[in-house]
Amino acid sequence: MLESKTRTPEEIKKYMFELKEWLAQERNRPIEEMTDFFSKRIDDYDHVHLSHWAEEYAHIADYFDTPLETLLDLGCGTGLELTSIYQKFPNVKITGIDLSEDMMDRLRVKYADKDINLILADYFAYPLEAEKYDAALSFETLHHFKYLKKQKIYEKLFKTIKRGGYYIECDYIACCLEEETICLEQYEFKRKENHISDDVFVHIDIPLTLEHQIQLMRNAGFRDVHVLYENEGTAIIKAEK
Repeated sequence: MLESKTRTPEEIKKYMFELKEWLAQERNRPIEEMTDFFSKRIDDYDHVHLSHWAEEYAHIADYFDTPLETLLDLGCGTGLELTSIYQKFPNVKITGIDLSEDMMDRLRVKYADKDINLILADYFAYPLEAEKYDAALSFETLHHFKYLKKQKIYEKLFKTIKRGGYYIECDYIACCLEEETICLEQYEFKRKENHISDDVFVHIDIPLTLEHQIQLMRNAGFRDVHVLYENEGTAIIKAEK
């Protein structure tokens, strides 16, 4: 298991100062639609993500119990998290859902020898079969969405996971309510200034605090939700059905 590290009050103060400076610099930068953002960066995607979360990708399977026969990977991207999963569960049947065809093409090449079902779709809209999966996973994908969207996907995940199963989330978490608030304000400002409707997915980070993230999972019906790991702005959360 990975060793947790939380920010000190002094580190939070420094982080928030730097975040506010960065948000100010980004204030008038044109907004990017989600799939376009990733398509433009497909050649650097793996390198950039591994430079930030290499340890989390390498150890994510440590947080899954055995046996694991079926797994839903929400926002699977190029499948960086699946290397760890397949090392621990070589015969697991995985269903991956993502909006980006470019990233899914990379995933297909990486795991051409695996029994993996890839679905090119909006995971908020795609119908998920009830009680189908032993577990579900999302890795650095849900921090682009607002409260109601997250509540909706947690409810869908709760329904599609088998009774006694669980959901593992590794994601960007706000250090405090102030971070959550100013990121959401930036998100709303940029949408309005760029005349982007609510039904268009855009690549802007709007992380929630741990407290709010956990509450949404509990609202969806998960009986036990707890934090397994923290590393500054990243957390791994397990929600049990």
